[in-house]
This record gives sequence, structure tokens and C-alpha cells, in this order.
Amino acid sequence: MTAGTGIPVVSVVGKSDSGKTTLMERLIRALADRGYRVGSVKHHVHDFDIDIPGKDSWRHAKAGAAVTLVSSPSKLGMVRQMDHEATLDELLAYAADIDILLTEGYRRAGNVRIEVSRRARSTELVCEAAELFALVTDNADLEVGGVPVFGLDDAEGLADLVERTFLTGGRPSPAAEPVAIASRPAPPSRKEARDGD
Repeated sequence: MTAGTGIPVVSVVGKSDSGKTTLMERLIRALADRGYRVGSVKHHVHDFDIDIPGKDSWRHAKAGAAVTLVSSPSKLGMVRQMDHEATLDELLAYAADIDILLTEGYRRAGNVRIEVSRRARSTELVCEAAELFALVTDNADLEVGGVPVFGLDDAEGLADLVERTFLTGGRPSPAAEPVAIASRPAPPSRKEARDGD
């Protein structure tokens, strides 16, 4: 969780070409298919430009606009000139209507880290075992103590852990609860609270 928002932030980390983006795609899809509103942030250590040179919004930014918005009936895009790298809390302010924020590449920001490690890429982790929430790997030789370990293709199992830990108050989703326990109402998840509006 980040201070002030209550929105859980889970960071997917690992060495370059370890499969972080593939895991992000699969985890986003698994959580979105369960009805959660998932936000994502890709951390980039270099400057980037998502605008298309020559297009009107690009021309606005090149002319000196501090913020350039592109809006259509189905999407909204924003390019904001920054004098510092935005913190996760600052980024969450732009996405306040989500249930969870998944980040890719924030090795040292955030407290909840899922590391992706492929044996073909490396046999060493970028994080210490104590820093990990989970490990996704094809390397059974990695020692991470009691950290949950998932295979590279087990996004559903990882989504179960994320959902159980962050999206249902640490309890199984209502559909998975035994009948005897169902009579004790659990606090509504963000998803349930939003669906009730």
C-alpha cells in the first residue's frame, strides 16, 4: 500500500529480458478478468517520447506546453514535462479509480516485489529473499526461504496470491468462501464497493 491512497502497489522486477513484461501482461489480464481495475506503470531509466513527431500534440509539447493531453471518446493520454522523477504516490494521484497498481521495473521503490528470474538469463536474483513477496522462475535451484514460488506460466496462481493478499482484505473472495463462513460479512473489497455504486 502507498501512504494516503490505500491502493496496493505491486512491483514486478528482474533483470533485463527475464520476462517481466510477459508476466505483467498475464497478471494484468488475470486480475482484470476477475473484475478488478488494474493500473500499470512502466519505469524507464532514460528519457522517452510516446508522442508521434509531427502530430498536433507533439507540436504543442515542442512549442513549450508543460502538459499535453490527447482526448478521444475511448482514451485519454497525457504527457507532462517533469523536473523530477515522479514517486509512486504521485503516479497514483493520476489513477485514483483503480483497485491495484502493478509496476514494472521499480527495483527499489515500493515494498511489494515480485521478481522474475529465468535460468537462461541469470542464476542470481536482483533482490534479497527478504525483499520479495513472490518469485516467478524456472530455476528450482534458487533459495528464497518461505517466499512463494511460481512457474513462469503460472500467472493465475500468482493472481490468486495477489488477490488474497491485497484485494479481498486478506480473505478469499466471497465466491470461494465456505457456506458456513459466508454468513460473516467480510469488509467489501474495492471491487465490491465500486460494483455496489
